Amino acid sequence: MYLLETFDEKNLPTPQQKKAIVDFLYENLEQYGDAKPQIEKAIAYALKEITSFGGFVLLLKKDEQLKGAVVINKTGMGGYIPENILVYIATHKNSRGEGLGKKLMEKVILHTQGDIALHVEANNPAKKLYEKYGFTNPYLEMRLKK
Repeated sequence: MYLLETFDEKNLPTPQQKKAIVDFLYENLEQYGDAKPQIEKAIAYALKEITSFGGFVLLLKKDEQLKGAVVINKTGMGGYIPENILVYIATHKNSRGEGLGKKLMEKVILHTQGDIALHVEANNPAKKLYEKYGFTNPYLEMRLKK
């Protein structure tokens, strides 16, 4: 049986829990992830540990083991940009194909208020999951890196 745990500005993780979440995302996002400082910053934003609009962190556990994690940041820009951005979603690399990504997406969609945006690389196999839940790609994103 799977257990869901949510952290936000009112329910903060302990420093040990936060480190475990960062480590889990870093290890299981693999080539689609970021360095630990960036993951920590996204989590700090979601928990309003830094000046932000907040968000939440959702964990999926089985027998006390972390099997999945999601980080959602609120954008504060509802109406012209989606109110939420799904920054990270990962399932344990040894548990892929068990429907855990589907469970996480369903809970995230229920838990968020407003629209959700995410960035996904074209070759990421998770792209099919996102499309299944109605995510579309109406725009071409362009970035100027300085």
